[in-house]
Amino acid sequence: MANEASTAMEFVQRVLDNCRSVPHTDLFVVVDRVSTDGTRAVLEKYSQREPRLRVVWAPENKCVVDAYLRGYREALAAGCGWILEMDAGLSHLPEQIPSFLACIPEGFDCVFGSRFSRSGAYADASWKRRFVSRGGTCLANLMLGTRLSDMTSGFELFSCETLRLVLEKGIQSKAHFFQTEIRAYCHGVRIREVPIMYRNPSSQVNSRVIVEALRQLARLARLRWQRDLHIRLEQDKQELAP
Repeated sequence: MANEASTAMEFVQRVLDNCRSVPHTDLFVVVDRVSTDGTRAVLEKYSQREPRLRVVWAPENKCVVDAYLRGYREALAAGCGWILEMDAGLSHLPEQIPSFLACIPEGFDCVFGSRFSRSGAYADASWKRRFVSRGGTCLANLMLGTRLSDMTSGFELFSCETLRLVLEKGIQSKAHFFQTEIRAYCHGVRIREVPIMYRNPSSQVNSRVIVEALRQLARLARLRWQRDLHIRLEQDKQELAP
């Protein structure tokens, strides 16, 4: 969470309200030095009366990916069985969390939000952002052998085993392409896409981010041709064993 002091408590409460179908919920909110508006203080004060909220102070973060990775590791270390990742600035709607949770008993290993599947939406985005997101999805599917409707979005749910294997594989992207990297790694496991509405906080397209994304995409394509791109869950390894 960055500079969201005005909406931090609303976000926390809406998330917890929409996780009532699961027996136990821990909400990890990562805050780093990008936040300068008192968001951390607001959250820490709220956590004194809301024990399900865990505020993770991560001053060592150097980029946005570090914040996500820190959150993943905190959840795994706490013994969470399922880990849901989403933006904390309300660009993702907490009210859509139940559609992710409903997939757990159906046997999926991860559930990805999609802006481009039927009933999905991409609000307040410029044509450039839409072109980059849709074009990036088409290019990633072509080069990596994936078949998802949205390869560049966040808002996703993982089993702990799946997420642990993704982290062991290693996330090398330093910008938002890491979402594509994760989805490519997960191509071999049981995946469900659910429609989401994403409200874009910025209409800007950073050319350096695109260059970094293309460089990482080429690296992943090489891994694909070396047959070393996808993670494989333990039960799948056993099924393939002679």
